[in-house]
Amino acid sequence: MKSGNKRTGSKKGAVAALCVVLVLTILLGVIGFTGLAIPPRGLYKLLPWLPTADSDNWPESLSLGLDLRGGMYVEYSGAAPQGSEANFDDLVEGSISIIRSRLTDRGFTEANVQRIGTDGIRVEVPGVQDDSVLDLIGAAAKMRFLDPEGNEFMTGDKVKSARAVYDQDGKPVISFSLTDEGAKLFGDMTSANIGKNLIIELDGVTLVNATVRQAILDGHGQIEGNYTEEEAMNTAAKIQSGALPLELTQQKVDKVSATLGQDAVSTSVTAAFIGILLIMLLMIIRYRLNGVIASWALCIYIIVLFFLIALFKIQLTLPGLAGVVLGIGMAVDANVIIFERFNEEARKGRSAKASVKAGFKNAMSAVLDANVTTLIAAIVLLIFGTGSIQGFARTLLLGVIVSMLSAILITRFLMNRFVNAGFTGINLYTKVKAEKEGEQ
Repeated sequence: MKSGNKRTGSKKGAVAALCVVLVLTILLGVIGFTGLAIPPRGLYKLLPWLPTADSDNWPESLSLGLDLRGGMYVEYSGAAPQGSEANFDDLVEGSISIIRSRLTDRGFTEANVQRIGTDGIRVEVPGVQDDSVLDLIGAAAKMRFLDPEGNEFMTGDKVKSARAVYDQDGKPVISFSLTDEGAKLFGDMTSANIGKNLIIELDGVTLVNATVRQAILDGHGQIEGNYTEEEAMNTAAKIQSGALPLELTQQKVDKVSATLGQDAVSTSVTAAFIGILLIMLLMIIRYRLNGVIASWALCIYIIVLFFLIALFKIQLTLPGLAGVVLGIGMAVDANVIIFERFNEEARKGRSAKASVKAGFKNAMSAVLDANVTTLIAAIVLLIFGTGSIQGFARTLLLGVIVSMLSAILITRFLMNRFVNAGFTGINLYTKVKAEKEGEQ
């Protein structure tokens, strides 16, 4: 009697769990498409994050790249100024940092600035068609050294070099050297302002606000602060690049129309929807109830994936959307491996519950191997690729991680709950009898 009550309780619990997950899936799907105003009085709003085929209603939380949103891109080749003693790589990285900061400060927060080749810089500014942005990108950096009263006594062209080093206590500091003219100006200034603060500005933004401890007369000094190693390197690169900016030569400039980008969005999303529906239909025909479970898990996967894309501000490009679609394929592929192992166990005469347990056990090594190799490829592309290749790698990497969790956790949870809810007939999952008759 107790055993019967236990089975009844387990069945009710499984049905309740499935109902809860179904409600949550529908609720998150609706919120993903419409957003959610959070009380009080809707002051807080969760923006929609699921894409639609209507480019005019594309969620603001999803950042679109140049090829989808339209905009401008420009490529430069860089050369160190004549007579420069600065490290060229530091100049390139510093120039990239300066350009990125300028664009961000002017409101172009979705701009992408990256190095191409050994001496090239590519700048992408989505949503912009105005050539005036080129003046903002290519203008020489303006660095000023200010005394405690805010007066300029020296500019960045008097800096010979700047780099991150460690002091005698092992703390990151910035070491710099000045030209002969700069050494004299700096010596006069530090002599007159011992115990007071010196400010270094780059394009109006304060880089350094340091106290003068002693007069620096030889043109060599250190800037101390609570720097991390990365902060010291970045600040040194900015000081050096502000003083010795790359001489940028525009090599290529082009624009992508907003209309072309909107058409690409609509076409890509429509194609993805059609592909997903066909995948679901094929899974249901081939794997019956397991196909329904796979389709349900795939819906949850898509909701979670795009939520994470919006959360981590991953910029979507056409190759990025291709990475999303490939990730969806990987998620389905994992389910196919699991279901085939399930079917093998079911054909041996095992119960549905035993087939689920054994199927997952036998499928895990293949699922992990397939996903880990794809993860390695995505990481390599992310590290060594540029531009659209990195966009593809980011979405693929995230998609594969979510697909692994979806297969291991969500699909397994749903299959176990369906079995516990009373869906134990093997014919609900595969054609066991027909195959046995054929073998005879």
